[in-house]
Amino acid sequence: MKTRASIIFGLLALIVALPMAMRRQTATTTSRSADDSLVILSPHNESIRQEFGEAFAAHWKKTTGRSIYIDWRTPGGTSEIRMVIDAGFKAAEETGRSGIGVDVFFGGGEPDFAAQAKKGRLAPLRVFETHPELFAKDGPIPETFTGERYYPPDHVWVATCMSQFGICYNPDVLQRLKIPTPVSWSDLGDPRYAGTLALADPTKSGSVARAFELLVQAEMQRTLRSSGTDRSAALDAGWTAGIQLIQRMAANARYFTDSASKIPQDVRHGNAAAGMCIDFYGRSFADEPAAKGDKPQLVWVAPASGTTLSGDPVGVLKGAPHPGVAQDFVEFCLSPAAQNLWFGKVGTPSGPKTRALHRTPIRRDIYTPENLANSTMPNEHPYNDPGNFTYQRELTGASFNTLRQLVKIMCIDSHDEMKSAWIALRDAGMPSDALAVFSDISIMNYAKAGTGDLILDGADALKAADRATEIGEWFRGNYRKAEAMARAKSSTATQ
Repeated sequence: MKTRASIIFGLLALIVALPMAMRRQTATTTSRSADDSLVILSPHNESIRQEFGEAFAAHWKKTTGRSIYIDWRTPGGTSEIRMVIDAGFKAAEETGRSGIGVDVFFGGGEPDFAAQAKKGRLAPLRVFETHPELFAKDGPIPETFTGERYYPPDHVWVATCMSQFGICYNPDVLQRLKIPTPVSWSDLGDPRYAGTLALADPTKSGSVARAFELLVQAEMQRTLRSSGTDRSAALDAGWTAGIQLIQRMAANARYFTDSASKIPQDVRHGNAAAGMCIDFYGRSFADEPAAKGDKPQLVWVAPASGTTLSGDPVGVLKGAPHPGVAQDFVEFCLSPAAQNLWFGKVGTPSGPKTRALHRTPIRRDIYTPENLANSTMPNEHPYNDPGNFTYQRELTGASFNTLRQLVKIMCIDSHDEMKSAWIALRDAGMPSDALAVFSDISIMNYAKAGTGDLILDGADALKAADRATEIGEWFRGNYRKAEAMARAKSSTATQ
């Protein structure tokens, strides 16, 4: 039985890891005949891989006199990477191997690294011993900021840069639709956006899932600030308001994409009016020359009091085939030279060689006047931004996975019914009774889902599927009922 299980898990690991093996990338300065090697599993785009690969290869040559081959493994986003790591370690456990043949996990969200750390798959990082000054009180890298953690107490991962989700929009399209410039998440729930929003699937990306979580929590914090003493009622009201805002945004959406870069690309080309977009993609597309004069074709903004500065970590996997080199890579990522790569202009002394990365460095001592003058964001200083939103993990942290599944069930799987009902509601003038049916989220209110749905998040896949079907049918039924009510109102009004 054990041999059979080993074969099954080995085949599963091979199937899941095959796309990763087929999509290996290497920095241009390395070769397979190099003196040393490093295997990096990463969701980072090609520009980041190239710049960091070449910079580390040059650093390695300078400090050791040896050449290095960097083997990039890029199976997709963090959801695909999670499957690769899970299958790989399961197979390793069954076959008695110590690791999965990968040295470094580089890039993704804090939840992805925290999940791997909880499973005991990350090794302690040497940088906390060799460079303790980086993590000293009031030092360059704080343990937490805006409620987000930049390294854990056991020191098995550390953030190398920050990111935040925001809104990208096309000024020309908004002007044509007569929609005001969006400044908050709630603006994207305006029915005038119907059929023009671009959104991403939170089940495919941890950072997208966190953006939806923050949207909900922002509403919860708002109701807590404005409520009296009934905290429980305020939390439920805020949760409900957040989920209903997601419904309205989803009803306005043209699509939910798996590709993070598709959203700013479509917005820039006028194929969407606006969308949810991570900062570096928004800034990258906004930085491209405009086709019509100097007028920007895409603008990216951080929604007011609706997003945090989350860390983008790096970690060394246990059983790494090249552990010493892996630890050196982590130390390099926190060096001034590497930190300047994140936001430097192409061609500047410390900047990237080929393409600007438009990321915000994690080290606050990097934001000097000289470095900012040579950066693509000279007016940005995230640590001094008074508009930062502070994440409170105790409010929604336990519901992270439930929320991402809820968005898929409530909005993506039911999108046809949702959009049809939304158009009928809009055309009928948003009648309150029909809108109440459309917006009924009582099946997943805060009391039921705020600490996570035990079945939806459980290990039993069949029970989770049955629960998803139950929730999906409930929402689809509501959308159909709301549409019928709205159409009846419209029919009565025209008689």
